[in-house]
Amino acid sequence: MSGSLNITSAIVDPALLDLPWNRPLDTWPDDSIAALPKGISRHLVRFVHLSGYVIAIKETSVELAKREYEMLRTLQRLDVPCVDPIAVITNRTDDDGEPLEAVLVTRHLKFSLPYRALYSQTLRPDTATRLIDALAVLLVRLHMIGFFWGDVSLSNTLFRRDAGAFSAYLVDAETGQLYNGLSNGQRENDLEIARVNIAGELLDLAAGGRTDEALDPVAVSDGIVAAYRTLWVELTGSESFSSSERWRISQRVERLNDLGFDIEELAIKTDDSGTQVRIQPKVVDAGHHSRRLLRLTGLDAQENQARRLLNDLDSYSATLSKRDLDEEMVAHEWLATVFEPVVRAIPKDLKGRLEPAEMFHQMLEHRWYLSQNESRDVPLAEAVSSYIDTVLRHRRDEATVIDPPTGTFTVPVELLDDDDWRSKV
Repeated sequence: MSGSLNITSAIVDPALLDLPWNRPLDTWPDDSIAALPKGISRHLVRFVHLSGYVIAIKETSVELAKREYEMLRTLQRLDVPCVDPIAVITNRTDDDGEPLEAVLVTRHLKFSLPYRALYSQTLRPDTATRLIDALAVLLVRLHMIGFFWGDVSLSNTLFRRDAGAFSAYLVDAETGQLYNGLSNGQRENDLEIARVNIAGELLDLAAGGRTDEALDPVAVSDGIVAAYRTLWVELTGSESFSSSERWRISQRVERLNDLGFDIEELAIKTDDSGTQVRIQPKVVDAGHHSRRLLRLTGLDAQENQARRLLNDLDSYSATLSKRDLDEEMVAHEWLATVFEPVVRAIPKDLKGRLEPAEMFHQMLEHRWYLSQNESRDVPLAEAVSSYIDTVLRHRRDEATVIDPPTGTFTVPVELLDDDDWRSKV
């Protein structure tokens, strides 16, 4: 390794120095490489083992590497779902002193998969729609903080399971720009880029026979426009109504909370006669249920997972007549007597299959289906055992989906969307 190597890093990990930075990325030894599924990229990207976790290394220019590194750090500070930037490494040279490209190092997002790994033999229309909906939510969040992506696509996004839906994370910020606010024209430009890119990606899958015959790539890609605009209006639009309909203020707040967004303030104005009320919400960000779950239990989960766990917590409180007790006390009791025993029951060799919150959600779904099929209230312990034996044991490990370094990645039936595994119950 050349002594002139320059590492700018957000973490202190001496193991970074042990990697073969004096070699082009495509010649790195197989014992360093983690063969994870990845999307299409204009740059060479390799996954590498480092200090017990996995990092993604992308070769690019010095300017682009530094710029993307700083942009990802800024997005993190703004609480935007994105990959974790670790380092920028420049001044690389090979053993002959010839210059090598700079690299951007990010942490691999555990339990996440690129869109191409979220189907088995074919991509089904409802799965594609859920991916598009997740990407639309991410794009709205980015636009609300003034971020223009410039290259919106499925390939530049990672997806994590979120209680029957998906959560989207930004992977590539190379083309992004952060402004004080975006004009309608900038937002529409990003939307058009998304529509065209997604249509192209799905048409590519269709040409390879990897989509369901019922899937219309153009119609699915158009769906991001509709989903985005519906959400944008709900989050930012003003609303007028009669002063006798003041209940609509609470209704609007509840709708925004149901979408997973908190409100920082609500601007309420009345006309001169006092008969008309106009409200304009100022939304903080997504994560309403995640923040409530974290406050009550200390559990950090995706938004839909948090909503599902909170529903179970509320059901626990109602069933055992604990509604009059302190909410934090009930939450602590539910955590100790319901959630944690379920997580502890998962065999050690299966714990990497899914996130604990996602396992708990799927177990609840499994219990519900068992109860329906058997026309009885299936006890929790029985449902957990059945879920482990009939569902969880047949899933691929999603913490790090690793294949032999020289092999090809084939997604088994266990990685099908939730509708598919439910059919096996």
